[in-house]
Amino acid sequence: MSAIAANTLPQDPPLQQATTLLRIAVNEPRQQISPPVVQPLSVPDSLLQRRASALFRAAEYDLHRHTDQLFARLMIVQWLAGIAAALWISPLTWIGDSSQVHMHVWAAVLLGGAISGFPAWLAWQFPGLVVTRHVIAVAQMLTSALLIHLTGGRIETHFHIFGSLAFLAFYRDWRVLVTATVVVAGDHLIRGLFWPQSVFGVLTASSWRWVEHAGWVLFEDAILFVAIHRMLQEMSEIALRRATLEGSNVEIERQVVERTAELNRTQAELLETSRLAGMAEVATSVLHNVGNVLNSVGVSAELATSKVREFRTGGLKNVAELLQENSADLPAFLTTDPRGKMLPDYLLKLAVHLAEPQQAILKEMEMLQKNIDHIKEIVAMQQRYARGTGVVEVLSVADLVDDSIRINAASFSRHEVNVDCDIAPVPPLKTDRHKVMQILVNLLSNAKHALDHSEGDKRMTVRVILNQEGRLEIAVIDNGTGIAQENLSRIFSHGFTTKKLGHGFGLHSGALAAKELGGTLKAHSDGPGLGATFTLTLPLEN
Repeated sequence: MSAIAANTLPQDPPLQQATTLLRIAVNEPRQQISPPVVQPLSVPDSLLQRRASALFRAAEYDLHRHTDQLFARLMIVQWLAGIAAALWISPLTWIGDSSQVHMHVWAAVLLGGAISGFPAWLAWQFPGLVVTRHVIAVAQMLTSALLIHLTGGRIETHFHIFGSLAFLAFYRDWRVLVTATVVVAGDHLIRGLFWPQSVFGVLTASSWRWVEHAGWVLFEDAILFVAIHRMLQEMSEIALRRATLEGSNVEIERQVVERTAELNRTQAELLETSRLAGMAEVATSVLHNVGNVLNSVGVSAELATSKVREFRTGGLKNVAELLQENSADLPAFLTTDPRGKMLPDYLLKLAVHLAEPQQAILKEMEMLQKNIDHIKEIVAMQQRYARGTGVVEVLSVADLVDDSIRINAASFSRHEVNVDCDIAPVPPLKTDRHKVMQILVNLLSNAKHALDHSEGDKRMTVRVILNQEGRLEIAVIDNGTGIAQENLSRIFSHGFTTKKLGHGFGLHSGALAAKELGGTLKAHSDGPGLGATFTLTLPLEN
């Protein structure tokens, strides 16, 4: 039996073979497909047919296995039913006053067990084999013959044959029906000739009566052959559709993997671009403020230069030449010569005259030094935040807000923007200094731009509170141009901006940075001309 199994069962499991064929088909080279269009699977017809054929064989093999196991149970039930029929119809045989178990009972027990036992064992041990279903077909027809014999050839019992043929059609294998038909015809022929009472219920019968019964069996076979053919066609079509669908699914999965990888790369690039944009936003503010301070430095240097030009160094030169000419008798020159007598008064006036620009120069030098220190402070602040990228620190929220305002201070002063701070007592913030600074500088810069075209009092408020959830909220509020309702949902989109010279990176990068920090960045405005509020919400610890 093991040799039969080795020759009949597929050497490769059908599903594994089908999967191998599909992998071969899908992994063929393809042209690059640009999203979002998903192209259908492009598999050669031969490979698709091979995949469909493998699926068909797998489904057919699975059907045969389950039908074998179904008949294994049916064999046991029929065996028990035959014993019950024998006990009910003719349990005993009598000879005078003595009786014994009727031969039908022994036939039901022994012959029925022999007929049912072997195919039932074969179905459980070797399901799906060709030989198994043909053995079951033979045993099923022999069971019908035994039941007909036990009932004395009653015509009603012959319907067991037709029911058995219908059950055997579950295999969807016409060859099994041929085997069953041959057994039925042979049984009726042999018993009809030598023992007609056991099959036809009469002592004598025509030698051709078996042909009538065989004709009815062939009539049912013809109907079942048509049904089996249609069912096999449906199985084949289902297998072909499944092969096409699986191929499309694999192709879609492959494209999804590729698109996911592309999206991940794009997201990484976008995050890097956003980070650089945020750094550029801070750097732009720093350079802008440094430029404003440099203007003051230039003015101080120019004033100092003009004061230096005002020095009367020519008078000192004349005095020095007079003293050098009269160096031989300098006391007489200072006491008797009219020019010598005027020298002390002249020198005194000259000293007073030189002292005035000296003080002005010193004042400008002090201002120049302060401006240089301011530039150093701004640059050092930017370097400090740039170095802090990705580093989690415990920070004072008030210091963060103050540093952000100081970076934009020169711009606020030049545009006459009044900045108020409303900072509630809050715990220290444990977060990435640079990312928070990037967001705040951008929000303050945007608020300043919103106030550029406002008339009247240009006011900005930075409010810091703890919300009801215990999270930190930093709100930048302005009374500027406001935001239209249709733009509120797009304000954080990449590349969207309402500024003529904007690039659309700032708020988008700020929203991404807030998300990385475990927080959110939201915008609110009652409409154009009614100002706007941008709220950064952060957890106290990251």
